[in-house]
Amino acid sequence: MSAFLVGLGVSSLAIFIAEMGDKTQLVAMSLATRYRALTVILGITAATAVVHLGSVFIAEVLGAAVPTDWLTLIAGLAFLCFGLWTLHGDEMTDKDEARAASRRIRSGFMTVFVVFLVAELGDKTMLATITVGTQHHWLPVWIGSTLGMVAADAIAIVLGAVLGKKLPERAIRIGACVLFFVAGAAMLGQGVWGLLA
Repeated sequence: MSAFLVGLGVSSLAIFIAEMGDKTQLVAMSLATRYRALTVILGITAATAVVHLGSVFIAEVLGAAVPTDWLTLIAGLAFLCFGLWTLHGDEMTDKDEARAASRRIRSGFMTVFVVFLVAELGDKTMLATITVGTQHHWLPVWIGSTLGMVAADAIAIVLGAVLGKKLPERAIRIGACVLFFVAGAAMLGQGVWGLLA
């Protein structure tokens, strides 16, 4: 078996496993209740490709020595802001809604992209990608880690899309807010602990 296929297989499997039950998988489920599944998948794919490209670059240049504590701290603060934003909600008039209708897919894509970009910084899947990247060539690791992440989150997207049709919007908003607060607090704690240790 070629080194390319080994790197592709190892990274796909490692990231798929690392993503199971991760906060970003829960976020994917929540986002799938608000946006079309294709929008969420495209946003996740783009954000994952960007973060994991950075991860394999770090692995190539710096090896396994990555200072992720600051990234984790910043991501935690951002998630608390997302939680507050979600709790407050967005008020739209009929006029605003009509004006935004043509941009809904784009704004949904950008929302998913930004949320996942922030969520993945310093996350265990980023660290797993760096770790695998120190052992295999960057290209198959980048492709494989992106595929593994999207496959794991696709499971959450399908569940979110199915459950979202049965849940009231208020329950979805409160659930998403709780997820953002819990993830933000966990990342803040992890970042502070790492900086103080």
